[in-house]
Amino acid sequence: MPWLLNGVKGSRFSRKMTTFAPMEPKSILSNIAKILFPFILGGAILWWMYRGEDISTIKHVLTEEMNWTWMLLSFPFGILAQMFRGWRWKQTLEPMVEDARKVEGGRWNVEGGRRNVEGGRRNVEGEMWNVEGGRRKEDTPSRTIQSSDTPIRHIRSSICIYAVFLSYAASLVIPRIGEFSRCAVLKRYEGISFSKALGTVVTERAVDTLIVMLYSGIILLIEISVFGTFFQKTGTSLDRILESFSFTGWIVTAICASAVLILLHLLLKNLSIYNKVKMTLSGIWEGVMSLKGIKNLPLYLFFSVGIWVMYFLHYYLTFFCFDFTSELGIGCGLVSFVVANFAVIVPTPNGAGPWHFAIKTMLILYGVADEQALWFVLIVHTVQTMLVIALGVYAWMGLGFSKFSRKEEGGRRKENTSANGELC
Repeated sequence: MPWLLNGVKGSRFSRKMTTFAPMEPKSILSNIAKILFPFILGGAILWWMYRGEDISTIKHVLTEEMNWTWMLLSFPFGILAQMFRGWRWKQTLEPMVEDARKVEGGRWNVEGGRRNVEGGRRNVEGEMWNVEGGRRKEDTPSRTIQSSDTPIRHIRSSICIYAVFLSYAASLVIPRIGEFSRCAVLKRYEGISFSKALGTVVTERAVDTLIVMLYSGIILLIEISVFGTFFQKTGTSLDRILESFSFTGWIVTAICASAVLILLHLLLKNLSIYNKVKMTLSGIWEGVMSLKGIKNLPLYLFFSVGIWVMYFLHYYLTFFCFDFTSELGIGCGLVSFVVANFAVIVPTPNGAGPWHFAIKTMLILYGVADEQALWFVLIVHTVQTMLVIALGVYAWMGLGFSKFSRKEEGGRRKENTSANGELC
């Protein structure tokens, strides 16, 4: 869907083409590297994990050892997690729409009043002409002028949900692009400012981070012994990391970090895009502040907590698909779920690679055989990724049958009109 990238404005039938400056080879190579690096990193981790394994064994596991009933039962929870995210996003956007509706409605009323005055003046002038010249009728009807700009309507829940579905699917191609793609969908179909919608996404990420840190801390306290074993197995020890830094090292690190921040500030200040960046950040801040205007805060909190409950159930029910994980208990599910949440921070498609390694390590710590843990993470991740793709396709089809925003539709009509005029 090319429109997600906010590409060239215009119709394919139009002869007026926008001219773009050619990109430098270094810039092209840099963009290609940014896209390919996540795939290379994830592929390298998977190759390292499954090197020497007999992949044909997976067919026997899928047909003989796996209980597909539990896998299918986990699907509704994965779908609900994304739907909760869409409903919660709509709640965050509604305060901005209300403010825009008030401003737009007031402007519309002022314009309407001005036009009514103009119409009345023209009626009076028309009657004068009728009396003087007899050329016009006494009942000259006044023109009713309506503005093409109508107040913004309510945001459709379906568009928010479609945008979330599509964002997860888009992130499989380019990690982290989903946040931008769903804002582009909302701008196209609901006319919401891209920067303001992006601000609400930032708000969501802040809320999600707080929730993840909260339940991670609780689970860490409950299963502290298992986490200690995990850090020893992976060689990740906080004490070892801190011991490697001397007092001088901390000072040098602080100086370097400060220098980078100052340099970045000076660079942005002297760039021609500085004002544009400031305007974008102001829009983002407005979106962040929109959390204050949420009407039903308990419902917002319900969706926020429900998202992660659904994610956990979507993952935990897959334990019952295999005999070697069905008896591990909810404690193992919670611990591995926490570790997986931090593993997917690494920018790979749907966490492929880091997610596999983290879950496999935790299952081994709970007594699962190495080969069985490998097949578990490969099957579960692959099936859940296919669900994400299916939801993305469904959202793409649903958006195809959805109406654009009035502003977008007006722009498309102008483009088609100009294109038809040029063709004639």
